[in-house]
Amino acid sequence: MPKPKAKSPAERAAELRRELDEHIYRYHVLAAPIISDAEYDALFRELQHLEAEHPELLTPDSPTQRVGGYVSEKFVKVRHPAPILSLSNAFNADEVRAWFERLTRLDDRVERAACVVEPKIDGLTVVLHYENGLFVRGATRGDGEVGEDITPNLRTVRTLPLRIPVPMTDRKRRAAVIQPPSKLVVRGEAVIFTKDFEQMNAALAARGERTYQNPRNTASGALRQLDSRLTAERPISLLCYQIVAAEGVTLHTQWETLDYLRTLGFPVAQAGRRFESLEEALAYCEQWAAKRDTLPFEADGMVIKLDDLQLAADLGFVGKDPRGAIAFKFPAREVTTTLNAIGVNVGRTGVLTPYAVLEPVEVGGVIVKQATLHNFDYIVEKDIRLGDRVMVKRSGDVIPYVIGPLVEARTGVERVYTPPAQCPACGEAVERLEGEVALYCLNSACPAQLTRSVEHFAAVLDIETFGEKVAAQVVAAGLVKDVADIFSLTKEQLLELEGFAEKRAQKLLDAIAAARARPLNVLISALGIPGVGEVTARDLAAHFGSLDALMAASVEDLQAVEGIGPNVSQTVVDWFARRSNRLVLKKLEQAGVWPTAEVRRAEAGAGPFAGLTFVITGTLPTLGRDEARAYIEARGGKVTDSVSKKTSYLVLGASPGSKLAKAQSLNIPILDEAQLRALGG
Repeated sequence: MPKPKAKSPAERAAELRRELDEHIYRYHVLAAPIISDAEYDALFRELQHLEAEHPELLTPDSPTQRVGGYVSEKFVKVRHPAPILSLSNAFNADEVRAWFERLTRLDDRVERAACVVEPKIDGLTVVLHYENGLFVRGATRGDGEVGEDITPNLRTVRTLPLRIPVPMTDRKRRAAVIQPPSKLVVRGEAVIFTKDFEQMNAALAARGERTYQNPRNTASGALRQLDSRLTAERPISLLCYQIVAAEGVTLHTQWETLDYLRTLGFPVAQAGRRFESLEEALAYCEQWAAKRDTLPFEADGMVIKLDDLQLAADLGFVGKDPRGAIAFKFPAREVTTTLNAIGVNVGRTGVLTPYAVLEPVEVGGVIVKQATLHNFDYIVEKDIRLGDRVMVKRSGDVIPYVIGPLVEARTGVERVYTPPAQCPACGEAVERLEGEVALYCLNSACPAQLTRSVEHFAAVLDIETFGEKVAAQVVAAGLVKDVADIFSLTKEQLLELEGFAEKRAQKLLDAIAAARARPLNVLISALGIPGVGEVTARDLAAHFGSLDALMAASVEDLQAVEGIGPNVSQTVVDWFARRSNRLVLKKLEQAGVWPTAEVRRAEAGAGPFAGLTFVITGTLPTLGRDEARAYIEARGGKVTDSVSKKTSYLVLGASPGSKLAKAQSLNIPILDEAQLRALGG
């Protein structure tokens, strides 16, 4: 058979552009790729190489042009071919019905009109111009008449088709054969999907860089960068919903418009629906109001549009709002109010957490008087001051938080906040460890920590029936002033408490007596020393063998324990140096709660994991955390709590925490459960 004729560079470049466009569409719009990332990268590099060797082959719609690189001195003004209008708002179903009744009085066709409901996407409005299927210009909404040309930045958006229709080799979409209009102008929203926003912030945080407050402002700021390379670094997406102008195409309904946009390869929000009656449309809006957090992007409402485009056009406008559409707004989740004061909570582990005391304001249907400020560094980073007008957000059922101040609203009376030097509950000096955000109160007898400390202590020692309610009772009655007092409780004291009779009191005392025999590592974990969890407590017990030896340890001694770094070492030393904590320990010793441990040393060469240190993060498919640790230790390995340069492997399960980013930054090898088992023989 004759060999197939070799393609010319121009033919191969055109073929690569078509293939890459399809794969970009499948990956970023349909979320259904048909090739691997490595295969895509190989095609992309081949096209880059061809265009570098033959510059004349480079076209404006080439996928290689999405990386950015054009630096502008300013944005050129662009006049839109038709007004890019805003929408009037309705805040409940009755206001929507009133809107519909007004339209019915203007035109009786409205009474029989179908409606289309779409999400009101909280993004940056963009206007996209195509000529003969090629993307030639993109602009912001501006004042509705004139916007700013941000074409180089929009080229970096992966979901924006640089040429339409997007080719689809499987012919499942008519876009494979449709002829695009000679001129087409499309309206859409540039957004960052919630998942992409969270991943972006996590990556920035792992690199120690500044994170962003919300997707909409991040997308807006990125698209208005003068250097499009900066825009390309942000995971911006696109969702389209309107044809502003088109030559040679006549569309009669909004539903037909959405279908046509999909056919050309434009991304369209999946939540759009068509309804024959207003009441059906309203019910759909109210469903989404209840589950708005399940949308993959930020939305502040649903838009109800008359499906008949000619009817909508005939109804005209009110000011700059088209009569034929209305926004059904969700309850507000971002509002402004005054920051009256900053309070401080003290947690079980002694962490001091600031919170905002606000002028009461309604957010998402709830009156909010307080909001979290995350930590003291957050206050400094955002330059939040006492007396500031601040933006407050509440998402779903989560605790409201302060986004930041409205600097332009300042009058000069606002005051810079100074974090406390003493614990607001017990008056002892607070500490901040190097490299950590939190301030700590290390007094184990601090009244703000006491109930939760007692509950934690009893839970770790596995004192049966000593739960949250009992902890609150004995603390409120003054029977327990620190965790050691648990071992001094008497039956007479317990019988004075509500809900206690002879049998229950004796059962609790028996459980307390049994807890005296718990091993050293369990007692160390129960003490609630910041940074000392179950694994670290086991390592400390094995290394030092007694509380006496641990109390006498220096920072250097503690750092000699594998897996324990300078911060935890300093915390342990500071905790044992506190007079209040030493008094608690003395009471425990007097109560006979003073276990020792046999110091164990792993034999050299004992098992396939000998000399290796593992850290486990996430949920493994079949092994629980304790089972995985036992599996590793049985083969001579060691399991620690934190990732360091001494870590040999990170064992990775589902829903991992921050340990994954730390391991990646240190180039620590990563194993899944199957690889761990294979390594262990």
